[in-house]
Amino acid sequence: MINTTDLVRELVYQIRLGEDSAYEFKAVTIHDNKVTKPHRDSVADELAAFANGNGGVLLLGVNDKNRDVEGIELEQLGNVELWLTNMATQAIDPPLSIETRLVEIPDHQGNAKPVVWIRVTKSLFVHRSPHGYFHRVGSSKREMAPELLARMFQQRSMARLIRFDEQLVPNTDRDDIDPGLVARFLGGNLPDAMQLKKLYLLLEDENHQPRLTVTGVLLLTRRPASFLSSAYVQCVAYAGTERNAEYQVDAQDCDGPVDEQIQQAFNFVKRNMRVEAVKRPGRIDIPQYDLGAVYEALVNAVAHRDYAMHGARVRVHLFSDHLEISTPGGLPNSLSVESMDANSISRNETLVNLLSRYYPADPVTRRQNVIERRGEGVPTIMAASERLSLRRPLYEQTDHTELKLTIYAASRESNGLVAQFDDE
Repeated sequence: MINTTDLVRELVYQIRLGEDSAYEFKAVTIHDNKVTKPHRDSVADELAAFANGNGGVLLLGVNDKNRDVEGIELEQLGNVELWLTNMATQAIDPPLSIETRLVEIPDHQGNAKPVVWIRVTKSLFVHRSPHGYFHRVGSSKREMAPELLARMFQQRSMARLIRFDEQLVPNTDRDDIDPGLVARFLGGNLPDAMQLKKLYLLLEDENHQPRLTVTGVLLLTRRPASFLSSAYVQCVAYAGTERNAEYQVDAQDCDGPVDEQIQQAFNFVKRNMRVEAVKRPGRIDIPQYDLGAVYEALVNAVAHRDYAMHGARVRVHLFSDHLEISTPGGLPNSLSVESMDANSISRNETLVNLLSRYYPADPVTRRQNVIERRGEGVPTIMAASERLSLRRPLYEQTDHTELKLTIYAASRESNGLVAQFDDE
């Protein structure tokens, strides 16, 4: 982070030069503790334009017409910051992450005046503000023409033409890497940075600064949701057969690196599912779900979800008679619900590749790695679950935005284990 002295020096210099593609000035008027000028929607458009371009700085408290440092009253700085925070989260879609600093800079008479400095980095997403999609052209914002907007969606991978999991995540750097998580990828005589670049965990941006990729954030940071807000698994268990907060018995947000998300969600299901028993003549345990199938389903959900969908997370809902696993994003490429058990296509090729090479699976699954890449995942889920509960699991796709898997629970009354015992 730039220190205050250097920041003030930079701002004084920039104010003298005026606005450009990276700087915007706005005077602030406050009445009854509310910001009345500039208009909230106009400022939201400016912030989104920076995020859709190469980033930039908005300086509140400086008149953009004559470059006078008018400042903001000290007692109103908190109100201005709250106004900004609400705007960035409520008036921009997807919500925008901003960095603010409160600094004092001299006016033309040399008097120190408080101003608010707001920095917006180039975003991983394309943001819509109140008046449309904007980008920065010179010292002003411009609404993007349809062809430019389409190209930007392609460049930022929302059109799926570029692998999203290899995209750089703005505002990340090597300091965000957890040493305990990166150790498995390092070895040999090559510099660490070169090894991580070869694995597409770390790349350089247009300014030659090292940035984590989406896969790098998912595997090398302790809390990926700090950078990709929806990159976690939400688990809820209910006592009944439908979603009802009154019957919620357990809940957990699994928000560690993705391998830990898988394990935490798996442990959540194990912890909350019932294991019944019958005597025939010895004891036969009847778990509600085949744990190998559950593990496979969770791996698929986390590894193949669409991380470009802002606000959508993997959801694991456990009911008294069935388990639902909902995955953000439709099926990739030409896959369909009908062809899933015969074909295997990866949405996040880099993430899947690393999970298959560097991450061991839970011992209960009797497999070596988290992903084994034999194309047997869906057939395993279907066959093992049906063998246990006597009901075939159901895949459903909703508007190409979510894939839901329903696995039906086994019980003393409906299971394949007792029949197998009798056959013997």
